[in-house]
Amino acid sequence: MPDDLIIREADRTVAKSAPLVDPFARAISYLRVSVTDRCDFRCVYCMSEDMTFLPKAEILTLEEIERLCGAFVDLGVRKLRLTGGEPLARRNIMSLVRGLGRHLSTGHLDELTLTTNGSQLARYAQELRDAGMRRINVSLDTLDPEKFTAITRWGKLDKVLDGIEAAKAAGLAIKINAVALKDINIDELDGMVAWCGERGFDMTIIEVMPMGDVGEQRTDQYYPLSMVRAQLARRWTLDESDHRTGGPARYVTVRETGARLGFITPMTHNFCESCNRVRLTCTGMLYMCLGQEDAADLRAPLRQSSDDGALRDAIRDAIARKPKGHDFVIDRRRQAISVPRHMSVTGG
Repeated sequence: MPDDLIIREADRTVAKSAPLVDPFARAISYLRVSVTDRCDFRCVYCMSEDMTFLPKAEILTLEEIERLCGAFVDLGVRKLRLTGGEPLARRNIMSLVRGLGRHLSTGHLDELTLTTNGSQLARYAQELRDAGMRRINVSLDTLDPEKFTAITRWGKLDKVLDGIEAAKAAGLAIKINAVALKDINIDELDGMVAWCGERGFDMTIIEVMPMGDVGEQRTDQYYPLSMVRAQLARRWTLDESDHRTGGPARYVTVRETGARLGFITPMTHNFCESCNRVRLTCTGMLYMCLGQEDAADLRAPLRQSSDDGALRDAIRDAIARKPKGHDFVIDRRRQAISVPRHMSVTGG
């Protein structure tokens, strides 16, 4: 083995001897990475229609993102999820996916996956599978073409459905993510559970999160999942499940279809007590909590040296101030947002 590889493996062994643990004894094993803040949709709960995106000069290169992810893997992170914006809209994204996929083959990473709006899946599905991905999340809030365009502002449902079919044909397990939107898609969620069950897809329903100015009132969008679950239980038998994917969803099994159904409830019941994740933006900012503004700049130590020692120290310092939980709240009196940055900046 070449000397540089021997040194690298020795560094990895030392780094992993002290895994990342936050002040509340939660081991941090999951990193969500926003590779771009740009998206080819403008979903009403995520972005304003007239978005101002980050200057490209501020965005990390794909090589820098790969190195940052490698530092987290060295420190014990076992799961990487690529997000955006729309991750598959970034130029040459597959070079990053293939680079990160090498951690799977060495056994240092358990899972590499992504969350996508599905618009580019028909093009990339097989390459994702070949690079080591085994499952993906697709954001899909409705099966009605007109309503889909209204929600996404720019999207076309048939293109997304074609992408989902391509991903299924490539052998990728698919989970559908649907945001519950009052007066928009609540009456459809029952049918979407059936649609997912017929196709062998898991599904997760998500409460609206008060992040960023999206040109819509949050109180007009928000619908508690306790009410969604009660409505679904009229038709479906929802058996409690201990299934976990490393994320915040709490799962049940839909007895009639055998598919899993998850609920993500940041508003009605937060999921902070078992949080094992942090989020890296495409500019190198590390957010220790989706619902807090505190962040650590990892771009500076990344670029100051080719050695990862300072970078690992910066990561550990950041994890040491990870908060106990988020502060999400929808203020019905002041119409205020809890977190001013858009979801696409942090990557969900």
